[in-house]
Amino acid sequence: MIDGALLLDKPVGLSSNAALQQAKRLFGAAKAGHAGTLDPLAGGLLIVLFGEATKFAGPLLDSDKEYVATLKLGERTSTGDAEGESLETRPVAVTAAQVDATLARFRGPIEQLPPMHSALKRAGVPLYKLARRGETVTRARRRVEVFRLEILSFASPLLELRVRCSKGTYVRTLAEDIGADLGTGAHLAGLRRTASGQFPVEAAATLDVLAGLSLEQRRRRLLALPRLLEGLPRAELDASAEAQLRNGQELTVSGLGEGLCALYRRDGAVIGLARGEPGGRLKPVRLTRSLAQAAEKHR
Repeated sequence: MIDGALLLDKPVGLSSNAALQQAKRLFGAAKAGHAGTLDPLAGGLLIVLFGEATKFAGPLLDSDKEYVATLKLGERTSTGDAEGESLETRPVAVTAAQVDATLARFRGPIEQLPPMHSALKRAGVPLYKLARRGETVTRARRRVEVFRLEILSFASPLLELRVRCSKGTYVRTLAEDIGADLGTGAHLAGLRRTASGQFPVEAAATLDVLAGLSLEQRRRRLLALPRLLEGLPRAELDASAEAQLRNGQELTVSGLGEGLCALYRRDGAVIGLARGEPGGRLKPVRLTRSLAQAAEKHR
């Protein structure tokens, strides 16, 4: 049984699920998932989770993301990216100073209208499927936050930006909104995820590199469970307290704040995730296998 996370540098042109399945085969994993989809036209960091690590996708999904986004000014498309049909072209006569002034209006908390070409669902149907049928539905605007937005290069009509943003931010929509504000229109011509939370793409491996390694060498690249929970408040439980928690009994931990926290055994092994509630009460969220279950699994 493999438990751990792989930092994968996904290539452009491959879906996140296809990349996941290839990684799953390379590692001989029985159970796998990932912490945040990348569109086929986007490349970069995909965090692949094996075994017990799949239980901790939540905090990874909630973490900030960083991208290098390439915008093509002067052209709007039906999908907001390079895959769609061209809807309108306009001349581009803006300076870097004008671009920077526009970017300032998109830093900090902003509201976005989720695109129709997205995986959001309406009555169980992904919006992109409705969009392909020519349907449009009403969507509520969402509040997200852009922590960092800066020009990396500008060779008109191509504008390359570094974007650090909160979960749920649509970089494609950001590109369109920046183009609208500039008066040129724009679409997302390229996207690369360069970081997810604390994990940078520089630490990731490609599928080709992994395929050239032995199974033992591949497994040495995996991040252990404690690495995935770094940065969360932590609480250590002795064997008695762990048994209480697993048996559904209420547990009170002194000095524990409210919110999500990571639970560890005294030896540093991960027990799981819990939520601190008023009065120091602890409510389990996702727990790893107990020692007895782990022993049974490896028989």
